[in-house]
Amino acid sequence: MAQFTCRTIDILTGHRTVLVNRKDCEHVDIRAHDRVNLRKGDRSATATVDTTTTIVHVGEIGITNDLIPELGVNEGEIIDVSLLPAPASASFIRKKVMGHKLSKDEIYSIVEDAVKGVLTDVEMAGFLMAQHFLGMTDEEEVWLTRAMADTGEKIDFEKPVYDKHSVGGVPGNKVSLLIVPIIASAGLLIPKTSSRAITSPSGTADTMSVLAPIEFSAAELKKVTLKTGGAIVWGGGLHLAPADDIFINVEHPLRVDPEPQMIASIMAKKLAVGVDFMVLDLPVGQEAKIPSSDEGRRLSFKFINMGDKLGIKVRCGITYGGQPVGYTVGPALEAREAFEALEGHGPASLIEKSTSLAGMLLELGGKAVRGGGQELAKQILASGKALGKMREIINAQGGDSKIQSIGIPVGQCKAEIVAPCDGYITHVSNAAINQIARAAGAPIEKGAGIILHGKEGHKVSKGQTIMEILGERDSRVDEAYGLAVKLAPISIEGMLLQEVSSD
Repeated sequence: MAQFTCRTIDILTGHRTVLVNRKDCEHVDIRAHDRVNLRKGDRSATATVDTTTTIVHVGEIGITNDLIPELGVNEGEIIDVSLLPAPASASFIRKKVMGHKLSKDEIYSIVEDAVKGVLTDVEMAGFLMAQHFLGMTDEEEVWLTRAMADTGEKIDFEKPVYDKHSVGGVPGNKVSLLIVPIIASAGLLIPKTSSRAITSPSGTADTMSVLAPIEFSAAELKKVTLKTGGAIVWGGGLHLAPADDIFINVEHPLRVDPEPQMIASIMAKKLAVGVDFMVLDLPVGQEAKIPSSDEGRRLSFKFINMGDKLGIKVRCGITYGGQPVGYTVGPALEAREAFEALEGHGPASLIEKSTSLAGMLLELGGKAVRGGGQELAKQILASGKALGKMREIINAQGGDSKIQSIGIPVGQCKAEIVAPCDGYITHVSNAAINQIARAAGAPIEKGAGIILHGKEGHKVSKGQTIMEILGERDSRVDEAYGLAVKLAPISIEGMLLQEVSSD
């Protein structure tokens, strides 16, 4: 064991690393990427070592904001540092990389060590890539799911819990803001935990954050949900299945989403909040995560089978994901459009998708007969009950319950894309829309995003505005406009596709 003086470094890296001067490394026989235990009083943490010759001096150890709260350490305090051997879980990861099946205890060991910070990013990347290329058995997926749920907090609502989830991949998918109040209006409990956007212009949590606070403890979520019947909150602050965010941080730079990990991620969070009935939205189409209905059906049966093993009744909806849902993309724009639908004048595609998925939940809850759920959902929406319930939820989460769609502020900087010719819109690119909206500032700048003035099948005239880019800064809007010109996210064709002659 060695002692070092703490040097606090005001940076959040997303990694549990410490900085040690190279001369100290030689003296105490520590190398870059070694695992060390840090201890201050009765607090301890595990980290990996990076080395430097300039950032920290001999005798100092650099502690970033990733570890400072956990250790409760201040600048200049003394920290005990000891070398740790590689954990057994690292050998289990190597076992998986070699193509062997893991036991329940081995998978629990990997997940527990990931949460404790014992595993390095390289080791976790190995685990994820093994899943990606080699897959997992059904048993392994169940153990992975349970391990992720068991290593975090759990909430017992003491009554049946309902949930809707989407695998994502389609911009503008703000349907949860309609589904949650519809289901809660029918007397079913729906505590919706959602993620912030990683690569999209707005996640459900980002959109809801425009209307009300979304960061709550597990106890606060339970209180809000039992009071109103529903909630829409950010799952990352609840410490539910904490391994999920840890693995996601490793997946993100790799640009991979292994199927076993994706299934375990979704189902672990449902286990943690005690979900009994779930409807899963599987958007399929060009540029969606799921390219075809056949693939959607295959995944559906995977989730249904997993649900059976976990005690969750799952129904899957294969939905159209070939273009954005509704006409807006970006947190404030989507919140405004969702509220317009609750007020009774939203776009048909948003209402159709929302009520079809809500209808499936109503049928699972015994509120409607099989095939009659969507009609009941539409009735609840048209009656204004869902709007009233949404106002209750907003109020319970600390927002302004009197808000109206017209009062939701959006970005004031604007650029327009116009049709280059007369014709019909034949394609709207999900991928391009995502890139352009993010370039405009979404989701960090809530007012940024895109308004579409037409989608596939719409007739347009030359010079007509087909898309608006909104933002909070002219520089970001200019950048997004340049990207839109380059990517051409909306394809327009005339009725005459080609002329053939012998001339």
